[in-house]
Amino acid sequence: MAIKRKTSEKKAKKKPDKSKSDKKLAESRKKESEKNTIKALFTGENVISNTKEAISLYSQSRFGELKQGKIVYSIVEALYLIEKKKMTLYFDRKKLNFEKLIDFAKQKNKRIRTKYLVFRDMRNRGFIVKTALKFGAEFRIYARGIKPGEDHAKWILYPVSENQELTWHDFSAKNRVAHSTKKNLLIGIVDEEEDVTYYEISWTKP
Repeated sequence: MAIKRKTSEKKAKKKPDKSKSDKKLAESRKKESEKNTIKALFTGENVISNTKEAISLYSQSRFGELKQGKIVYSIVEALYLIEKKKMTLYFDRKKLNFEKLIDFAKQKNKRIRTKYLVFRDMRNRGFIVKTALKFGAEFRIYARGIKPGEDHAKWILYPVSENQELTWHDFSAKNRVAHSTKKNLLIGIVDEEEDVTYYEISWTKP
């Protein structure tokens, strides 16, 4: 009786597709990131959100103002959060990106980019920045580690482009506002490279 020999053939193992694995990992990270992203609505005037992510960030870093259970953001705050990929903004059911929001804002404030660059720089340095329109200034700045409500702002801040003219009358008026509100005056000058230099001005009695 003839015995047939079985030849063992090794099947080549299929190597995992690294590109598909990387793609799945990227998609997973994107979904995880989107879970923590604030979804907000642009009304044409303000940016509003009532999500738990918005409330959480307000509690941590005082982004926005809490009004009637909603967080209301200034335009520069919304721009900052969009640029940091922490906010997805909608207008008429369509997503509104950074540049489109800037274009909307320019219709009412042509200096919005200068204003935003100073806001971004101060936030990146760890300061809480809030509007200061009632003081006749652009921003009020709190010392590091201090939140609004815990103490008063230390500075009022005026953003200025290096190409912008500032008369002595303007300068004196800004200094008087700071003095009357018992705050120090900061001038934030933005150069052509979008770097910001700060000058602190105070009253001196001869």
